[in-house]
Amino acid sequence: MSEPTAFPAASTALPASMTEPTPSQTVGPFFAFGLPFDGGGDVVPPGTPGAISVHGTVRDGAGAPIPDALLEFWQTGPDGRLPSRAGSFHRDGRSFTGFARVPTDRAGDYAIRTLRPAAPAGSGDAPHLAVTVFARGLLHHLFTRVYFPNAESDDVARANAADPLLASLDEDRRATLLAVPDGSATGPGYRFDVRLQGPGETVFLDLIPGSAE
Repeated sequence: MSEPTAFPAASTALPASMTEPTPSQTVGPFFAFGLPFDGGGDVVPPGTPGAISVHGTVRDGAGAPIPDALLEFWQTGPDGRLPSRAGSFHRDGRSFTGFARVPTDRAGDYAIRTLRPAAPAGSGDAPHLAVTVFARGLLHHLFTRVYFPNAESDDVARANAADPLLASLDEDRRATLLAVPDGSATGPGYRFDVRLQGPGETVFLDLIPGSAE
């Protein structure tokens, strides 16, 4: 039997050109394919008494607008209850659904039409909108909240003061969760900008076990 052929030992040294870091790459985002839907920003239909708008801009760590982010909003109604009927995506022109899904436009802007929420029944939380943010470069989507300003009423100020999340934050961080009154000709409105990183970064909640957010 012949002896096995001896091959030269593999070198562990790599050429210098192979040790330089390559540019980071992110797959997607593909949010525009199948996720947005007609009327996605209308938690209530146009003309609903008491309707408000919530709108703003999503920005990255450098302050540049993100033109292809996607936001989802979940909330209670004015009675403090979450809608229990199936069909959050359904828009029948009369119902409050408690859910919105909107993409940002080329300027990084979004807008929804809704009703002011009441405090969730049976909780110590102040009235708020729960928000999920999807954007390029994120391994996990982000969770935050939109609260209403203390100046709205004494009841809102008391609820905000007792809210566990708001109470845990210093004033500067707390301010990133408070919407700013911004009414227009179409009715009462609130501005809520989302900053993913950098100065004025929005407070995000760690709701995914094992995540680093």
